[in-house]
Amino acid sequence: MNARDLIRGKTGLNLTAAVAERAVAERLARLGQDNAQAYLDAIDATELKALTELVVVPESWMFRDAEAFHAVAAFVRARLAAFPTRIVRILSIPCAGGEEPYSIAMVLADAGVPRSATLIDAIDLSDVALERARRGRYTRNAFRGAQLAFRERHFTHDGNEYQINQGLRDQVNFSQGNLLAIDAVGNSGRYDIIFCRNLLIYFDDATTATAIARLRLLLADDGMLLAGYAEVPAFCSHGFTPLRIPGAFALQKEQQERRVEPRTKLKAAAAPPPRLVAPAPSAPPLREVLPTSAAQADPGVLLEQAARLADQGDLAGAASLCQALLVTDPGSAQAYFILGMVSECDNKPVAANEYWRRCVYLQPDHYDALCHLALLAENTGDAAQALAFRQRAARVYDRRAGDALRKQS
Repeated sequence: MNARDLIRGKTGLNLTAAVAERAVAERLARLGQDNAQAYLDAIDATELKALTELVVVPESWMFRDAEAFHAVAAFVRARLAAFPTRIVRILSIPCAGGEEPYSIAMVLADAGVPRSATLIDAIDLSDVALERARRGRYTRNAFRGAQLAFRERHFTHDGNEYQINQGLRDQVNFSQGNLLAIDAVGNSGRYDIIFCRNLLIYFDDATTATAIARLRLLLADDGMLLAGYAEVPAFCSHGFTPLRIPGAFALQKEQQERRVEPRTKLKAAAAPPPRLVAPAPSAPPLREVLPTSAAQADPGVLLEQAARLADQGDLAGAASLCQALLVTDPGSAQAYFILGMVSECDNKPVAANEYWRRCVYLQPDHYDALCHLALLAENTGDAAQALAFRQRAARVYDRRAGDALRKQS
């Protein structure tokens, strides 16, 4: 068995061969060995942990995607108002170095939620990350952006590090584990809130489906799950539906009686606009587009009009505007994106795939097109292509989030 298959079989992580082989080479150098195959043949549980530590990505920071934490505070307060004696259970998996579960604890404290009213579990594959989390000591890199008043309230400055207050450390229960190995059936419905962000992007299609099924079992029927932005389409194709909480990337279980077909889920998972809400005839050929005066209008105005028509259910009109725009501006990535959405709602996945690929060719960081291409690849059984598009979308989102934080600071 090669290094990539070994790691994937034990952890579910779908790494490139180069990443897996680089990790093996580093372990061989540390152990003074030179035979990779002999190393893999003789690997035990302890050495597998050491190897896995080299491929996990534990970097995070406090209040990453702050809207998600504010959504948690609102959810918990509403839940306690409705059920005052109920303990709200929260899971952070993977929890990296503790930045996420501690952010949850901080936002609840700031919202006036009694510590006795919640239980926070935090699980990660990496023992090294968990050791750092339990210490609760962080450098300036864990604090990004301009809104850092929470650091003064909840941390003590100690040299070049910041120590989180003991009360918050005591509130979080850290443990080592793998989502794929958790007894989800035995813990069915245990958690009111689950944070599982930026984990699925490292899984292949089959493992993604397994992971989401486990999370669905762990989450209470009236609970809330917080995902990474690039992962929302995958959740929406496996039994979840988005909650309308701007910037939080929150989802809830989709009840059986409200299940819809995958192409409708694409609409639900997409960022606004356009929100394509009903099937429509396919886009007309270029010779049937709107009058020349429309094609000569400002491109931004045409795209806004196309989005508005799409929101109103006039998909043929939206497509006509996009085609008119492409006559004079064939490099409009957003026009191709909207045409892809029209094709998807017209049940023409091949055409949708072509339009979205043109979109990302013209604009490689078009996040929405990448997400839809990932979901389309999943629906057609191309797991490798779906994984590649999810990872590209995740990199785009992380880069944009980092740029926004740098502008604030």
